[in-house]
Amino acid sequence: MRTKFVAGNWKMNKNAAETHDLLSMLVGGLDAIHTVERVVCPPFTSLMAAAEMLNGTGIGLGAQNMHWEEKGAFTGEVAPGMVKELCGYIILGHSERRAYFGETDETVNKKLLAAQKAWLTPIVCVGETLAQYEAGETAQVVASQTRLGLQGVSSEFAPRIVVAYEPVWAIGTGKASSAENAQSVHSGIIRPILTDMFGAETAQSIRVLYGGSVTAANAVDFFSQPDIDGALVGGASLKADEFLSIARVAAQ
Repeated sequence: MRTKFVAGNWKMNKNAAETHDLLSMLVGGLDAIHTVERVVCPPFTSLMAAAEMLNGTGIGLGAQNMHWEEKGAFTGEVAPGMVKELCGYIILGHSERRAYFGETDETVNKKLLAAQKAWLTPIVCVGETLAQYEAGETAQVVASQTRLGLQGVSSEFAPRIVVAYEPVWAIGTGKASSAENAQSVHSGIIRPILTDMFGAETAQSIRVLYGGSVTAANAVDFFSQPDIDGALVGGASLKADEFLSIARVAAQ
């Protein structure tokens, strides 16, 4: 049985003071949910404040992006070792990074291999756009992103990987995929590729999340599916009651 995993991606929201306020409402409730792996991913400038508040709790802290090089002339970037000072988790390849900042499967893979070297737990995002979905290209796109993004990963590190299927057409739109559709992508596309790459036993240990307009109201439908192991939550993670409700549903 895979441990359920719920992560909140705060995106470019919440300065340090606002992060303190939100975590003040979240920490007690999240810390009490011991059967679910819980992670929050604030912006870089709020990570220090979050790290101080989460110290000694059972709640993980993640960053939203990083560079693949250990150091160097990369103005504006953050190295894996810098992330590691505060965080145990890293989001890689989010569709917004792909759409707005030129992320590719190749750069996602470089970052994943850097996460492996730093022993950071990566949350690797895959998912098709609306045009690709309507053209019937979901399988092709998700398969390619998964295979190319995860190539070169060691068998020792592979069980740490978390894959998040986030159909781009469902992110921030309020239009979530159906639970059955998400399950079919997880079980029919992602899990078979993980099996091909890492073997059946390892593939079954890797958590595959759903992301895209997840709410407390629809979480039970997603989490009841056998191959949906949790959620990467966007907007709902900025609302304490909503995110706590999602985590509690995962615990059930």
